[in-house]
Amino acid sequence: MNNKVLITGGCGFIGTSLIHKLLARYPTAHIRIVDNFVTGSPADLAEVCVFQSTQAADLAQATLTAGVFLLEGDIRDADFLLQCAQGVDCIVHLAANTGVGPSVEDPRLDMDCNVVGTFNALEAARLNGVKRFIFASSGAPAGEVEPPIHEELPPHPVSPYGASKLAGEGYCSAYYRTFGIETICLRFGNVYGPRSKKKSSVVAKFIRQALQGEPCIIYGDGTQTRDFLYIDDLVRAVMLAMEQPVGGETFQIATGMERTVGEVATLLAKALEKRGTHMDIQHDSPRLGDVRRNFSDTSKAARLLEWRTEVEVPEGIERTLDWFFEQA
Repeated sequence: MNNKVLITGGCGFIGTSLIHKLLARYPTAHIRIVDNFVTGSPADLAEVCVFQSTQAADLAQATLTAGVFLLEGDIRDADFLLQCAQGVDCIVHLAANTGVGPSVEDPRLDMDCNVVGTFNALEAARLNGVKRFIFASSGAPAGEVEPPIHEELPPHPVSPYGASKLAGEGYCSAYYRTFGIETICLRFGNVYGPRSKKKSSVVAKFIRQALQGEPCIIYGDGTQTRDFLYIDDLVRAVMLAMEQPVGGETFQIATGMERTVGEVATLLAKALEKRGTHMDIQHDSPRLGDVRRNFSDTSKAARLLEWRTEVEVPEGIERTLDWFFEQA
């Protein structure tokens, strides 16, 4: 693997999980993290590694040094990202305004972070001669289509979030074909698992609400479907994308299993009851921008990345709950 890596949004749930696994496999790696601390924090990063806070202007001296280096800044700052990407081999671009709901509430912020921010990261790669660029995308660009979602479906995004991720995929394609940067777009499923204490998607949010004695709100009747992916499976996919010769490709990274939100809520409720915690499930109106059905065909990832999921949802929920209860 290229051993000098820049990870944007590295203090978040996915970023810290990735860093934990990278250091276990490549203990002499040089990892730079860019984060604005809106969601993740230095304390979250400290749970998985020892790191050094630094400034972009001081990176030249650290380029060949093993370790983890944290830089506070925003992906919307093009000059800052340009400095941060000096001397790295690979950029893993995780930083984003995430989720359908926030994009509906503030479409301009979503565009600034996800379109301008991704463009800035790609430009930083181009101007610094970075060889590989991993883009965290989503099933949202596909929009309201008949699942399973696959990479060749014409995109019809429903939400501003889906549109912004589609724009990012488009720029990745252009920078591969025009500039030769080995861009890989990974369309993540609905990710859950340990360290998701600040994540706003179904599993983590419901666990937090149940532990706090709050009602768990399902928007709609609960028959809407998602593809729930355990974090360790996702991290393996990211690491394979960093290692395999698959530049210019887009992959669905999910389980290929369609599960309703109501079904997953019921699994959570039963697992919580075994631990002595009641989960109060309530319903509210469907949210704007949400699609009705969403699950993926992952055969391309199996073929080209040699990647398959290993953790089934019931086991993943148990592992996730174990982690949350250990933190309580």
